[in-house]
Amino acid sequence: MKAIWKEQVLAESDKTQFVEGSHYFPPDTVNRNYLLTSDKHTICPWRGIASYYHILVNGDLNTNAAWYYPEPKPEAEQLKKYIAFGQDVEIID
Repeated sequence: MKAIWKEQVLAESDKTQFVEGSHYFPPDTVNRNYLLTSDKHTICPWRGIASYYHILVNGDLNTNAAWYYPEPKPEAEQLKKYIAFGQDVEIID
């Protein structure tokens, strides 16, 4: 699987976790050069508190377009620190 935005590969792995329509990429397969920390957090009843990243590629900003669970609830432990992408990020096989 690859996560692509603005023709740049943000992440690539054959070991993603697919949960509720999103591919979560292992943290070591994500190109962090494109990620900026966001102050946004949301709560999922079964996964826990999500933290967000903005994506910045060649001066273009995609706000809060990636998220992860730094300390997920026990039933979502397999997602710990894995990163998912949304908002116009293309996921291809």
